[in-house]
Amino acid sequence: MRAWIWTLVVLIAAVTLALVLREHSGNVVVLVPPYRVSFGLNFAVVAAIVIFIVLYVTLRFISWISGSPERFRLWRGRRAQNRDRALLESGWLNVLEGRYDQAEKDLSKLLAKTRSHSSRVLAGLASARAAHNQGEYQRRDEQFKQVQDEAAKDERLKVAAATAMAEMWLDQGNPQEAVALLQPLQDVNARFLHTTRLLLRAYRQLGQHDQVYELTRLLVRRSAIDRDEALAAIEEAAAARIKAGGIEQFKTVWSDLRADEKTLPIVALAAAQVKAEADEYDDAARILEAAINVRFEPSLIMAYANCTPEHYARRLSKAEEWLRKYPNDADLLAALGQLCLTGQLWGQGEHYLKRSMKIRNDMRIHALLGNLYDGLGRSQDAMRHWQLASAVVVGALPSVRTSRSLPAADTQADPDIVDTAFVPDAVIADPADEQPMAASAADFYSDDPASPTPAVDVITPSSTTPAASSSNDDDEYFDSALPPGVDTSIISDRPDRRVD
Repeated sequence: MRAWIWTLVVLIAAVTLALVLREHSGNVVVLVPPYRVSFGLNFAVVAAIVIFIVLYVTLRFISWISGSPERFRLWRGRRAQNRDRALLESGWLNVLEGRYDQAEKDLSKLLAKTRSHSSRVLAGLASARAAHNQGEYQRRDEQFKQVQDEAAKDERLKVAAATAMAEMWLDQGNPQEAVALLQPLQDVNARFLHTTRLLLRAYRQLGQHDQVYELTRLLVRRSAIDRDEALAAIEEAAAARIKAGGIEQFKTVWSDLRADEKTLPIVALAAAQVKAEADEYDDAARILEAAINVRFEPSLIMAYANCTPEHYARRLSKAEEWLRKYPNDADLLAALGQLCLTGQLWGQGEHYLKRSMKIRNDMRIHALLGNLYDGLGRSQDAMRHWQLASAVVVGALPSVRTSRSLPAADTQADPDIVDTAFVPDAVIADPADEQPMAASAADFYSDDPASPTPAVDVITPSSTTPAASSSNDDDEYFDSALPPGVDTSIISDRPDRRVD
């Protein structure tokens, strides 16, 4: 269609020119002594146009002939550039796909033929990455040295090479070398966000928490890090800074944290520990309470239960308020039991610990019950719960088969026997014979798996009225345990176990 349009335009121009020239009948005379040339005006115009076209074409042809070497050089450059691009693309694709042998072939061919510094740097980095993924770290380092020499003349290539190599060193677990490459880049220009993230990763591996804290703040201000990742880094770094600074620098470090960061579990635990070591137990309690109100974490509850007898009352009252909100939380019930043990509230402590054990039977609760019964003088019950606690840590201990030539040993008091399931049938004690000594154990239930779980009402010989029977209602629980310091051997009908 375009050819037809141009043909029509040429025809119109030719007709127009013929009509215009038809009206001009003048002559053109050229005097060149001794010659005189005369021709018509129309012929002169046409001849001038033809001569112009011929001269223009001739000059263009001469120019094209003279520029052939340069044009040929450019053509060869474009061909080499296309070849380098194809080899580089193929090499990187093979590296990303895990075809390292084929990648090495393409990249070696490229390094041998290319004259471009950028292509050599990129090919060298790809080859170093392939060697790194194959675990050939020595060959990777040698390749990186060559890349550094090639990239020394170009600042952008130098930054790219340092960043890529630092990332490989971090993957290898060598953060010192990564910091040596990344820190100069960070000092020159802090806007390299990827460099900042890699530097943060290196400092976290090195455990340099001050730098981790500062870099995380920088990335948060520029919205270059995920919020959860930033909180995890700040939590770890802030807790370490609080422990390292101690009570002398506590105010400075603590005031630098935001309100939501102060309630992070690890930060709150570290701050409470520092305050407790400085005998500032009220401040430690307030820090833990603020964190528990935000996140009801078992580690915070356990730390809250650790206090001196002089400060247990306030913490016990606060924990009972939480119990109204979380009535079936095993960790909270265990913490209440521990606080009662600290305040020597034996009966109430036993009550909370047994409620916790009904929900979750773990080592800590058995250990606390063992301490409680040891404080009450019930050594058999204490030893039994300590055995159960050790069984949780060690696991199921194998039973030892004794020699037939020797008499059977009494293993009832053996600490290696952690449960009746591991005791021979001949020495299993009757659960009905192990009734609680203290009246505070009214809801006592046997630890024997063969016995029923519900509590058993116990009527002592001295009690003959129905009012002496115990109740299983957790809301109506009375502590009738003897106060600490009273010699139970004087008033107890059980034999005195003391050795004269």
